[in-house]
Amino acid sequence: MTDTPQRTRPLRVLAAMSGGVDSAVAAARAAEAGHDVTGVHLALSANPQSFRTGARGCCTIEDSRDARRAADVIGIPFYVWDLADRFREDVVEDFVAEYEAGRTPNPCLRCNEKIKFAALLDKALALGFDAVCTGHYAKVILNPDGSRELHRASDMAKDQSYVLGVLDERQLAHAMFPLGDTVTTKEEIRAEAERRGLAVAKKPDSHDICFIADGDTQGFLAKRLGKAEGDIVDESGAKLGTHEGAYGFTIGQRKGLRIGTPAPDGKPRYVLDISPVTNTVTVGPADALDVTALTAIKPRWCGTAPAGPGTYTAQLRAHGGETEVTAEPVDGALRVTFTEPVRGVAPGQAIVLYDGTRVVGSATIASTTRATAAAV
Repeated sequence: MTDTPQRTRPLRVLAAMSGGVDSAVAAARAAEAGHDVTGVHLALSANPQSFRTGARGCCTIEDSRDARRAADVIGIPFYVWDLADRFREDVVEDFVAEYEAGRTPNPCLRCNEKIKFAALLDKALALGFDAVCTGHYAKVILNPDGSRELHRASDMAKDQSYVLGVLDERQLAHAMFPLGDTVTTKEEIRAEAERRGLAVAKKPDSHDICFIADGDTQGFLAKRLGKAEGDIVDESGAKLGTHEGAYGFTIGQRKGLRIGTPAPDGKPRYVLDISPVTNTVTVGPADALDVTALTAIKPRWCGTAPAGPGTYTAQLRAHGGETEVTAEPVDGALRVTFTEPVRGVAPGQAIVLYDGTRVVGSATIASTTRATAAAV
C-alpha cells in the first residue's frame, strides 16, 4: 500500500474549517503540501445563536469568524456556505425522530455522512475541487489497484474513524485527512497551530451536540416532542415510577431514573428497554443488559461488501473500545454475534466493523439479542 494520492500531486482542495484547531491545522498542512486550498465554513443554523456559543461549539458565528481568521493567516480564500436547511432535515430532524422512536442516534456520524461527505462533497466536485479536507483523525490508504481504504489514525487515542465509517469508496476517493498519520499529542497540535500563528491554538475542543445550545438533550427533546408522562416498570411489569417522556432515556442509563422503590437486592437499576408505543421504560439489573448478538440495518461499506461471514472487531460508540465479533451481510442487513457479551448496546447506535486498523463498514443497530431476555 502507498499513502493517499493527495501527497503525490497538487490537488484543488476544499478545506472544511469548523473554527477549531484541528481543521485549521489540517488546512494549513494541505496548503503547505502544495495543494490549491480553499477554506469553507458551513453555516448549519438559520439562527446561529441557537447553537452552542463560546468555545465549545463548531457551528456558531464566533466559530465562522475564527475559521476566517485562520484562513487569512494560512493565506487561502475563504467562504461561508449555507447548509442550514440540509442540516436541519438530515441531522436535527433525524435526531429527534430517532429518539421519538426509542432509538439512540449519533448526530456527528450522520453529519459526516449527509453533510460533510454528501452535500459538501457533491457541491465541491461540481465546482471542480478534487477533494474535501477535514481535521478528522483517520487515514485513507491507496492500494496498488487504485482502490482506497479507510484506516484508524496512527494515534489511537485520537482516532475518529468510528464517525467516518459511513463513507463509501467514492467518498473516500475525495477525502483528505492531513492529521491522520500524526502521532502527536493534542498539545503538540496546538503548539503547531501557535507556530503557524493561528489564534485558535488555545481554543478548547468542541463537545456535546452542536445544535443543543445548553447541552440539555432531554430539555431539547421535550421542547420538540412535548412532555408525555408514562410508566417506569421492572421486568415483571410492576410500576416503579413515572417519567415525562420515554425519549429522555437511553439503553443502559443508570442515573436520573428517579425511582423511589429500591431494588430487592439493593443494587442499581438500568434502563433495559424503551417502548415508544406504550411510552414505557423498563428497568432492571446490570446483567440483563448483556447482549450476545444484534441485527443492524442500512450497512455502508468502505469498499467491497463482505461476501460471507467473517471475524472482525467492532466498535459500538465513538469513544468505546473494540470487541471481537462474527458478522455476515444477510438480506441487506448485517447480523453480528459477539464472542463475549457486551453491555449498553442500543438500537439507533452505529456498529463499525474493523479488520485490523481497516474500517470495513458501518451499520445502524436495529435490534439486539440478550443473554437473559428476548430480543429487544
